[in-house]
Amino acid sequence: MVPAAPPAALLRRYALAAAQPGSTVTLRVVGSAESKRLNAGFRGKKRATNVLSFRYDRRQGDVVLCHPVIRKEAKAQRKPLAAHYAHLVVHGILHLRGHDHLRQRDAARMERAEIRILRRLGFADPYSDNAAENEALK
Repeated sequence: MVPAAPPAALLRRYALAAAQPGSTVTLRVVGSAESKRLNAGFRGKKRATNVLSFRYDRRQGDVVLCHPVIRKEAKAQRKPLAAHYAHLVVHGILHLRGHDHLRQRDAARMERAEIRILRRLGFADPYSDNAAENEALK
């Protein structure tokens, strides 16, 4: 585990809220170098990214979270780190479940699912303009 990342138990809670029952998902928190290597190798993009999902079948996959990128984004968006991690874990798990955001209609469907799951976890809508303010009130 990367220092300063949320505890494994908390990440597990976020994942369980989004995963299909009976799924096997591995969550990994990595540094920028590993994220950059994975993103280049699998997506052809030569930069670290916040989350990568690797789906093996309908019920198995890996979600790789890049702590330095997530921390930087949370700070820039003025969101609590836990809220941003929750969003990206849920986002990654939904990719494993077959969601994507390539087309506007699919992106809207995925966002609605993220908002619904995050609300159950006690987090504000990450897409609203005042999400950071809502989180600060918690």
